[in-house]
Amino acid sequence: MAALNLRQPPPEDEWVHTYLKLLPQWKPLALSQQSMIPISISRVNQFDAARLDIEMSAMLKEQLVKVFSLMKPGMLFQYEPELDAFLEFLIWRFSIWVDKPTPGNALMDLRYRDERAMESRGKVRTGLEGPGLTIAQKIWYCIATVGCQYTWARLQSFSAFRRWGDSEQRPLARRAWILIQRVEGLYKAASFGNLLIFLYTGRFRNLIERVLQARLVYGSPNMNRAVSFEYMNRQLVWNEFSEMLLLLLPLLNSSSVKKFLSPFSKDKSSSSKVDDDTCPICQAIPTIPFLSLPCQHRYCYYCLRTRCAAAPSFRCTRCGEPVVAMQRHGGLASNTHPNQ
Repeated sequence: MAALNLRQPPPEDEWVHTYLKLLPQWKPLALSQQSMIPISISRVNQFDAARLDIEMSAMLKEQLVKVFSLMKPGMLFQYEPELDAFLEFLIWRFSIWVDKPTPGNALMDLRYRDERAMESRGKVRTGLEGPGLTIAQKIWYCIATVGCQYTWARLQSFSAFRRWGDSEQRPLARRAWILIQRVEGLYKAASFGNLLIFLYTGRFRNLIERVLQARLVYGSPNMNRAVSFEYMNRQLVWNEFSEMLLLLLPLLNSSSVKKFLSPFSKDKSSSSKVDDDTCPICQAIPTIPFLSLPCQHRYCYYCLRTRCAAAPSFRCTRCGEPVVAMQRHGGLASNTHPNQ
């Protein structure tokens, strides 16, 4: 009892010293529990946002061109790079510079986030938290997307106008042309490599975003798709149908199709004289009428000449008989072979 009574109580500030001593050991544990939540941003949405931005810029350009429609034709074409740069600057000024998403990103519920600031974060709930782009990132984004693209477009047009790529040019111009081609090739190769990395990781869809560490994330955890699936399905069906037509139409022989459908046509007696008077290729009355031999059907000289020159085994579009020669209508000129 005497020994227990002689035991001294701990100092009042002992818990403060113990807390400061254990604090370095608690910090790594707390950070490990508050690590970043892995998030997956739809790659399709990111590509759609880029495509929508391009469409928006094209719409603005179309409206701006209509304003100058009454001016001298071709004048606005000379300043097309400046016009594109001006429109891109407007989109950047009223979206990214004021911490707002671009029109395409807004429709896809996306925004830019500074990925460098996500290494040391506090409490993370959804994985979408994070500050927007810094002022320096915004300025470099404008320089890359507006200034560099404008400079490159002007440099390409100037080099093509001056014909730097011709072998007769000065050695300095020729070297500058080769340098431009190599820089363009390296940029395309780097863009292709970045595309492969983006498809694998889903981060940074282009080189500018990767260099600036500007990542696209969802603006809100609950994203509502602005486009209905019914419209998307209908659009996909029409796209596939149009691609199939573009693939099959060049393979069809128009003359064979007309010959196959000719027995089913109506009013052949009333339209036969009109058909004989018009060129079967351009459907107009020939100004310089020529006859195809041996079937004696009337054509325009240029229509028949170009078809025979393009295809030596050209067949008459009316009867399907091979054309072996052509003769001027009226028989005043001698027979002329179409391939001569």
